Amino acid sequence: MSRAPAASGTWVEVALPLPLFRTFTYRIDGALPPPGTRVLVPFQRSELVGWVVGEGDPTGITGIRSVLDVLERTPCLPADMVSLGRWIGEYYVCPEGLTFRSMLPSVLSDGAREVLRITEAGRAGLQDEGSGVPAEAGVPARPAAGTPAKTPDGAPARASRAALILSELESRGGQAPVASLRRAIGRGSIWPEIRSLGAAGLVEHETLPPPSPPVRSRRVVRLREWIEDLGERELRFGRAARQRECYEFLEASGGGAELGALLDGGGFSRSVITGLEEKGIVEAVDEEVLRDPFRGEPSEKPQDFPPTPAQAAAVETLVGALDQRPLLPFLLHGITGSGKTLVYIRLLQEVVGRRGRSAIVLVPEISLTPQTVKRFRAWFGDEVAVLHSALSPGERYDQWRQIRRGDKRVVVGARSALFAPVPDLGAVIVDEEHDGSYKQSEAPRYHARDVAVVRARLAGAICVLGSATPSLESWRNVEAGKFRALSLPERVGGRSLPPVEVVDLRKHRAGAPGPEDGGTILSPRLVEAVRERLDRGEQSILLLNRRGYASFVQCRGCGDVRDCPNCSVSLTFHRGRGRMLCHHCRHEEPVPDRCSGCGEKDLSFLGLGTERVERTVVEAFPGARIARMDVDTTSGKWSHHEILGKVERGEVDLLLGTQMIAKGLDFPRVTLVGVVNADVGIHLPDFRASERSFQLLSQVAGRAGRGELGGQVIIQSSLPEHYAIQAAVEHDVHGFVKREMEERRSPPYPPHLRLANVIVSSPDRALVADGAEGAARWVRGRVDGAREGAEVVGPAPSPIERLHGRWRWHFFIRGGGVGRVGALLRSMLEEYSPPPGDVRIVVDRDPVALL
Repeated sequence: MSRAPAASGTWVEVALPLPLFRTFTYRIDGALPPPGTRVLVPFQRSELVGWVVGEGDPTGITGIRSVLDVLERTPCLPADMVSLGRWIGEYYVCPEGLTFRSMLPSVLSDGAREVLRITEAGRAGLQDEGSGVPAEAGVPARPAAGTPAKTPDGAPARASRAALILSELESRGGQAPVASLRRAIGRGSIWPEIRSLGAAGLVEHETLPPPSPPVRSRRVVRLREWIEDLGERELRFGRAARQRECYEFLEASGGGAELGALLDGGGFSRSVITGLEEKGIVEAVDEEVLRDPFRGEPSEKPQDFPPTPAQAAAVETLVGALDQRPLLPFLLHGITGSGKTLVYIRLLQEVVGRRGRSAIVLVPEISLTPQTVKRFRAWFGDEVAVLHSALSPGERYDQWRQIRRGDKRVVVGARSALFAPVPDLGAVIVDEEHDGSYKQSEAPRYHARDVAVVRARLAGAICVLGSATPSLESWRNVEAGKFRALSLPERVGGRSLPPVEVVDLRKHRAGAPGPEDGGTILSPRLVEAVRERLDRGEQSILLLNRRGYASFVQCRGCGDVRDCPNCSVSLTFHRGRGRMLCHHCRHEEPVPDRCSGCGEKDLSFLGLGTERVERTVVEAFPGARIARMDVDTTSGKWSHHEILGKVERGEVDLLLGTQMIAKGLDFPRVTLVGVVNADVGIHLPDFRASERSFQLLSQVAGRAGRGELGGQVIIQSSLPEHYAIQAAVEHDVHGFVKREMEERRSPPYPPHLRLANVIVSSPDRALVADGAEGAARWVRGRVDGAREGAEVVGPAPSPIERLHGRWRWHFFIRGGGVGRVGALLRSMLEEYSPPPGDVRIVVDRDPVALL
């Protein structure tokens, strides 16, 4: 597709979704589009979708090309979102174009598509068995017997690769995307061959613009408004009885009906409808159908509970702060069951209901979305939108458009819902603000909790971070005066927190049967407590934060453990699939019948997972209705919703799961929570291990006793004296925070300072070590630790040394000024040259894990 460049016009600066820390200047006819507008621009041999970030400066630039198309009249990124994206890019050291792309539905950031088409000359060359392809292309005849010539490194020779391209095109009907051709041909770029073939007239290259975002529509037949009385209609119908019947069908249907309903349900022919159209009685139009993720969900009346004194005080403070400047973020610390959601709703009644502004409510897990959405829809009805990864691209795009139009003013969702294009944002709420899932694991590696604070500030909105176990960073911000603290110290209705009992697994295992018969999985005390609930018709929750059946398979003869071939972890046995899986790269393989090392057939399946606990529970409590909730059972689109719906309706006696059942869920008939093994994760080589363990135990304990029936918690542990477990037993958040703050003073870790983790990876073990050493040396040579308060620590192999087939080393930058460290890391990515080969460098600022 060729377009002539504009002769004159305006200069515009465009951010492209490329791993480059720069923008690009283009010429554009007419007025400068507002920042955030999508444009289609040429870039090298392709065309890309980019975002306008401002007016360009052509000074010193030669060969400036023109914008090919402006893709929208209204910017897809409002002005405050452009500012937010630029801040994210700067702080988290990510190019602006990649940041903007991550803020939008995928259908709005798809790049252009390169397509190659064979010409008649190309076909003629392939069909000529004597001379083959014309010599001016440098391409020999079609490779014989499908075996291309090879270069010394084993790749097809260039001339042979060009012939393969023509053969592939012919076999695919004459055209194919360049990307799929490159995958079919093999190693390296195929653009040199494409240019040679194009110069010889054997192929044509075209770049198709990005597809239009999907919009669903339906054909509807409607009565025209100008028809007045039945007498006139009778004159028009004449002897056409079926036309009269069709009219009456439409009138009874409220004046219109879907074409399919008329043809199938009504039994009318197309000629009948065409006749009514010709008489001007009806019109057939296409109506947009918005994909609704709430379809089929009954609406509920809101339950208006009177607020407790603490809730009322919190709401009064928040509402009173709406008109204050500067508007500081709030940390709402409320124990489990204290009614934080009611505070959120009362605040939004003021922000949305009375002031007519918009709001965003973030939850950390998709599993929490159904209950949260249900509560907010009860109050705000169809003004509530939902955004999370379980939606289809079409559903997500339709929700996004309704939000941008202002039809939906309350957005509920997981991490990415923070980028919803709500007009006039008035409030941002981050529920369970401590949760690690708010951290994005791919570029840009932002933390939604921290970005929420920035977005609220840019929009002049209030930001509320809520949790029963706030992160240490948020506690520190309160101490520093950056956040204001609110407290809900009591449960609603005066209910007390459930008592917590610890079972010492060391004593239990000493007299229990061996691990193969499940004797050590559930202690007699926990079994007794579950039976009591089953007898009373109450519900129980069992937590084990590890999925699968057995953590590893070990040979009894030589002790060998089967590891993932791509990652430095053991494979987990999943009994339901009969396979061993890696939970990192998803490699899977059948269970061996003998040891690959010594040939021994005696294999042990060791370690616990939710699948194994489920089997034990089924055997221990025959007749009990049991549901398991982990990644393996919630892969379906609405799996979370279905499982939790059964629990809420009382169709499940015992819910077993991983951390996704530990927070935010409110089931009044759950009176027992059992933690199968509290030690999972507590000794991981990560400075946040104790904090995460305490938060998980405290959160899951809070699922018990939320109704009139009261509750109880039983924690099984081999480390009952650990301070994180002791604090969870005593519901002592402040005591844990004080102890953990001291633990992180020496050596210093967040929140006492900021941390940046630099990860270097390569398939070559020696190469990654050289690359990490070189990168750390480059940074260390530019850091004046005494003056800047920054320290470079490392490098060293990562705790999980190999992932996805790549060896990993890392080093830290501890402390230092925010802007200075960001500039230093960006300079490293732009200027440091790693050893030749496949070496990647990733920067993770404010990491939540160092594994």
